[in-house]
Order: sequence, then structure tokens, then C-alpha cells
Amino acid sequence: MNKQDLRPALHFTAAEGWINDPLGVTWKDGQYHLFYQYVPGRTTWASNCHWGHATSPDMIAWTEQGVAVAPGEGDDGVWSGSIVTGTDGAATMFYTSVTEPDIGIGTIRTATPEDASWDTWTKGGKLMTAPDLGVVAYRDPFVFRDGEQWRMFVGAGLEGGTAAAVSYSSPDLAEWTLDGIAAQRNGSETDRVWTGTMWECPQLFEIGGSHVLVTSIWEDDVLHYVAYGVGSYSGGEFTARSWGQLSFGKSYYAPSFFRDKDGAPSLIFWVRGVLDPDGKWASALSIPHTLTLDGDVLVATPHADLAKYSQPGQLEQVGAAVFETVLDGGADLRCTVTAGTVIRLSGPEGSLAGTPAGTLAGTLAAVRHDGEGIRVTVNGNADFTDAFLPAEEGSELRVIIDAGVLELSGRQGIMAVPLPVVDSPVTLTVTGTASEPLLSTVTKPAAKAEDLYLAATPAVS
Repeated sequence: MNKQDLRPALHFTAAEGWINDPLGVTWKDGQYHLFYQYVPGRTTWASNCHWGHATSPDMIAWTEQGVAVAPGEGDDGVWSGSIVTGTDGAATMFYTSVTEPDIGIGTIRTATPEDASWDTWTKGGKLMTAPDLGVVAYRDPFVFRDGEQWRMFVGAGLEGGTAAAVSYSSPDLAEWTLDGIAAQRNGSETDRVWTGTMWECPQLFEIGGSHVLVTSIWEDDVLHYVAYGVGSYSGGEFTARSWGQLSFGKSYYAPSFFRDKDGAPSLIFWVRGVLDPDGKWASALSIPHTLTLDGDVLVATPHADLAKYSQPGQLEQVGAAVFETVLDGGADLRCTVTAGTVIRLSGPEGSLAGTPAGTLAGTLAAVRHDGEGIRVTVNGNADFTDAFLPAEEGSELRVIIDAGVLELSGRQGIMAVPLPVVDSPVTLTVTGTASEPLLSTVTKPAAKAEDLYLAATPAVS
């Protein structure tokens, strides 16, 4: 797959270096702007994070634009946050400024773009630090319009093992008032889902008359999964009537909420564990997902922008309820799963990047329904040996296949699976589905020469 460039085609990766949280996705002047945590010059996380910047007409074909904000001027690290456009049309970035050694408790700071490109931003003042509310962890401001004022939620951990979002309000994005705790849940509560002892990137939005709080679950420097509460919001406080788990497995984390150009509620995730076989870059971002509510279940579905690059594929029936094809690019598979359904990706001899000819790649990944749900095993990946995704028998499973990554989605949850990157076509085999599976091949157009140049030479401050 992707013989010319051993990296995902449909998932954003940096030309070099480490990336994690996506940030501030905004539709502006006919294109999307995406920001993300970025550590240039290395393939592991470090505290001196930057904000990288990329643009796209459709959230699939991203062009890397370089570093928007870098450490310095009082920041040892420029960590996660959000971007809003004020009533006057001016944009403001709100980010977490961290300083060594106590990087767990950040300071909220602003920046503004130097011009309409949003390629570089000028830092403003530091707005607020952790309030005296028993806060032991504090970061990730999320700013949104709340009636006639602005609202900010900041992720927090409180004494006693309680995860929380701290609430502020402002008439003008400049002067802020502390209003208290917007929502909280103790780490001892496990009804429906456990939500940790600190919330990273808590974000609030409305779907169909209900409010949803999406947050990433953290405890003792371990990143777990993405959870959500569904309920009501008023006056800076969110009250959940139910809690659920959105992502499963160890790869999805730190999604960023945004509304697409048509106003549809959307999320894009950091995908952990996707690695360049040549050691130049690490991590990817997910394809965008559109959000809906089915009762109190939050459902994430691959965004319709993916269809721009899709065309009908062909699965050959090679046996009773056995379908097979060879993929030399991305794919979008839909099938109705039942007990015994198996989806397998296999590589030919010598197809694992960096291995000598004659080496058997064998099964890259096996996705099987065991009667209770989907279990995933990935060759050589201890984090995805028997990883579980809930999926009822008779439900539809959607599988996005790309070099180095799978994304699985259904009504009951979603999962990203990092794969070994291979330098040859792979064989897709689907067995035991309730009906004939549907396949689309997905091919991103070749980048323009100037885009390739930009991707190869990101600006670093």
C-alpha cells in the first residue's frame, strides 16, 4: 500500500516529528484549518509542544503549513486549547501555557493570527491560572458561545480523585469571570462507564436539543479512552442524565470538536501508535467523524467528505460466505456482522517495511465477532491482542482501511487500530457476514508539487 510514500494516505501525518492532539478545526475562506500538538525533530512526546497547522478543502487531503505557535516568551510548552471567531470576525486562540517543572497545572493564554492565512500567531497575555478549588491538574481550554456571552471550560483534576471541568464566562473574550465547577464525576463512580480522575479536553456541544460533554479519560499519566455525558446545560453547569464510552482500545484519544462547513457536529481524533517504519514521524490524526444521538447513545460515523475519494470496489466470492480482494490503496468496507464474522488483512512475503525479502508478513490484523462483540488482534502489537469493541449481532460495522491504520465504527462505539506499514498490496478477506459486504476503494489524488515541497519542509520556529 502507498508504495511511493510509506505513510497513511487518508490520515494526516506530519512530514517529520511527533504529533498528538488535533485542535481548533475551523472552516474559513473556503477551506478547513487544522491545528495539532507538534514536537519537531523527534518521534516521541516531549513537553515542548508546538501548534502545527494544516489546511484542506475537505478534511482528507491536508497540506502542512508549518508551525503556528512555538514555545518561548514565557512558555516551555504550548499545549492544547481551542480557537473561536468573535462577533467582530477576529480569531482568538486559547491555549495551555506550561512551564517546567510543574507542567501538570497550566496557565491559560491567548494568541491572535498575524494575517488571514493563520500561518503564524502572536502571543497575548496570560489569562488565568488554576483556581483555589482543590485543583491538582488544569489544562485544555474550550471556548464557545453561550447565549449573549462566551463560556470557557478547562479540564481539571480535583483533590480526592474527582475529574472536572472548570467554568468561566466573558462578555468579550478578554475579561473572564470564574463561575465554578461546570461538571464533575468522582473516579470511584463506575455506573455505565468509568470517567477517571482528570478530564482532558472536555468539550460541550448541542445535538437535537440535548447537550453532550465529550472528554478524554486520564488517571496517573495513563491515557484511557473517550467518554461522554448526555444531559442538559444552563448557566455554566452541565448535568448528565447518562454516561457512555465512545472509543475503545488504546489508540483514539483527545478528539477535537468542531462543526463542519454545513454546521454538522464533528470530531477528529489523535490516533496513537501509527509509526513511520523509517523513524521520521509518529502518530496520525483520524478521518473526521459526524456525530448523531440515538437516544442517549452518541454515534460517530465517518464524515461524508470521504466519499469524494471513493469508488465502488470489487470483492470476489471465493467460497461459501467468503469474499476476497487485493488492495493497493485505501478502502471503506461495510458489513453486517454476526457470530463468526472475520475480517482479515494479510501481507505477502517481504511486505513488512524494513524486513528482508522472503520474510512472511502473514496476518497484519484479524477482526472477528465472537458473539459478544468485535475482538481485534494485530500482528506484533501487544496493545491490540484481543482488544474489544461492542457490536451487536446483526449490526453494521464500518472499516476504514489505510496504510498503518484501521478505523472501526458502529452504533455502540468506535476503535482505531495501528497497523504495521507495508510496502506491497495487502489481501482483504471477509468471512461469515450476514449479507454480502460492500467495498469502496478510496484513493486520494496525488499532491501538487508545491504541496509536496511544503510537506517536506515544515517551518520550525
